[in-house]
Amino acid sequence: MEEQQIFQEMVDILRPYVKDPALLEGVTKDTHILDDLKVNSARLVDVIIKCEDAFDIEIDDDDADQIRTIGNAVDVIKTKLQ
Repeated sequence: MEEQQIFQEMVDILRPYVKDPALLEGVTKDTHILDDLKVNSARLVDVIIKCEDAFDIEIDDDDADQIRTIGNAVDVIKTKLQ
């Protein structure tokens, strides 16, 4: 799967967890999920579970701890898909 496809899917997964949809406009790989998108840490767990389901992968705790930005999530997913 292409990196851009993974990125777009991540944005779609994040959409329900972002209180202000305007925050998703212009997101990049450097967009911080907790700080920039105001997703709380409990919801980040839900996002990770959604990623596991959407991409049919398993993200262990060590990998989950690395996810801070959308780019981090894309990198972890890309690695798991190989």
